[in-house]
Amino acid sequence: MLRIEKLDKSYVTGKNRVHALKSVDLTIEGGEMVSIMGASGSGKSTLMNVIGLLDSYDSGTYHLDGLLMKDLSETRAAVYRRNSIGFVFQSFNLIPFKTAAENVSLPLYYQGMRRSRRLAVARDTLERVGLREHCDHRPSELSGGEQQRVAIARALVSKPKILLADEPTGALDSGTSTEIMRLLQEVNAGGVTVLVVTHERDVAAMTRRIIRLKDGRVENSNLELAHV
Repeated sequence: MLRIEKLDKSYVTGKNRVHALKSVDLTIEGGEMVSIMGASGSGKSTLMNVIGLLDSYDSGTYHLDGLLMKDLSETRAAVYRRNSIGFVFQSFNLIPFKTAAENVSLPLYYQGMRRSRRLAVARDTLERVGLREHCDHRPSELSGGEQQRVAIARALVSKPKILLADEPTGALDSGTSTEIMRLLQEVNAGGVTVLVVTHERDVAAMTRRIIRLKDGRVENSNLELAHV
């Protein structure tokens, strides 16, 4: 599914050049559920951005589904993201004046699907995450956990092969965090590869494998964990 070899990434901030990723080697098989952990500045968000085709890299290789992801135009990167990758963020990133169903249907709009059809698909996807009765609610009418479920539905509506979740429980209490992680386990059990960036041990313990980053390098990527 995903293979990274000797990958390096640097960027400039002010007058300083930061070497964010250093000769990273990483393989994630289709159907895995993996967490990426590390201290602030360890490179985990940079790695997630590279995997999600939101950022380029300097050297090495990154293959997604057997295809080399290198020197992509923004248009080409957008096509791969649309067809293969779903994103979930800590801050939900929902449009406040749109209903849950309208938020979820947005990726289908960019695929050219007609409005009635995309709203029907969005409602079915919201039912999948337990929110069928909230389809017509706006984000302000939903709890934090419900908003994150809407965000997960939006990520799933295009049927991605891989779901990237960047601190998906960071804005939630512990009980709601567990509920969201159990939902991501269900998504994974349905065949979607799931990557979770987190700094929370309890969250990482609900994935099958932990990848630990330190100072831009993979420190450990073989720790297997049973679901709790």
